[in-house]
Amino acid sequence: MENLEKVANNMRKNILKMIHNANSGHPGGSLSCTDILAALYFNVMNINKENLHDQERDKFVLSKGHASPALYAVLKEKGFITEEDLMTFRLINSNLQGHPNMRECPGVDMSTGSLGQGLSVAVGMSLANKLDKNSFRTYVVCGDGELQEGQIWEAAMSAAHFGLDNLLLVVDHNKLQIDGFNKDVMNVEPIGAKFQAFGWETIGCDGHDIEAITAAAEYAKTVKGKPTVIIAETIKGKGVSFMENQAGWHGKAPNDEELALALKELGGND
Repeated sequence: MENLEKVANNMRKNILKMIHNANSGHPGGSLSCTDILAALYFNVMNINKENLHDQERDKFVLSKGHASPALYAVLKEKGFITEEDLMTFRLINSNLQGHPNMRECPGVDMSTGSLGQGLSVAVGMSLANKLDKNSFRTYVVCGDGELQEGQIWEAAMSAAHFGLDNLLLVVDHNKLQIDGFNKDVMNVEPIGAKFQAFGWETIGCDGHDIEAITAAAEYAKTVKGKPTVIIAETIKGKGVSFMENQAGWHGKAPNDEELALALKELGGND
C-alpha cells in the first residue's frame, strides 16, 4: 500500500492548494475522506480512463458534496483531470465547482450538494442495476453529521427492503460538523446499531488504513441480499496537525503561511 499512501498524500497537498487558491472550500472533511477515496478508486472500483464513459462500470456518489476537493484530487490522480484543472476550483466558469457537477467534470457520476440526497440517488442507481440485471456496483460516501438528515434513513430503509447487495455506503465518521461535535449538535450514535436495525450489513474500520478500507469493501462484495455500510473511523483535517479535530477548519481556507506549514507537514510542496 506504500504507493497508494503516496497517492493519498498527493491528494491532501492538492486539496489544500486548490482551497487556498480559491480562498474558499472545506478542508476538514475533504482531508478526512482522502484515504477512503484513494482506496475505492484505486483498489476497489472498476473505473479507469478506458471505461469512463461506459455504463458497464462501477459508479460513485459523493453525498457529502462539499468535500468535492477530495473527489477532484482523486480524479486527478486517476488521470481524468489535470493539476491545472484543480487550480480553477470554485472559480467563475470552472468545471470544478464547490459541489460536483456531473455535466461539467469528467468522472463525476452524480451532482451533489444538499446533504442527505446522495444516498437516495445511490439507492436509485443500485435498484436500476438490479432491474436491468447489471453486475456493476454503486459506491457512496457520506458524512456522519449528514446522518442527521431524515432522508438518509428513508434511503437506508429502501435499500434494505429491495435487497440492494450491489450498494456500498461508507460513512466518514470524523465526529465533527460545522457547529462542533456531532454529539453536541445532534447525536447520531450508535451508527452501526441503527444501520443493523434497518437491515444492513455493518462493518467498522480505520478510515485512514487503506488496506483495511480495501478489505472491508472487498468483503462487502460477498454480502448477499442486503446493502453494506462501512463505518470508517476518521480524523477531521487528517494529516495537518493544526487542522486535526478542529471544527473551525470545516469550511475555512488556509492563508499563505498556513498553507506553507501544512505542505511542509505533508512532505513539502512537490
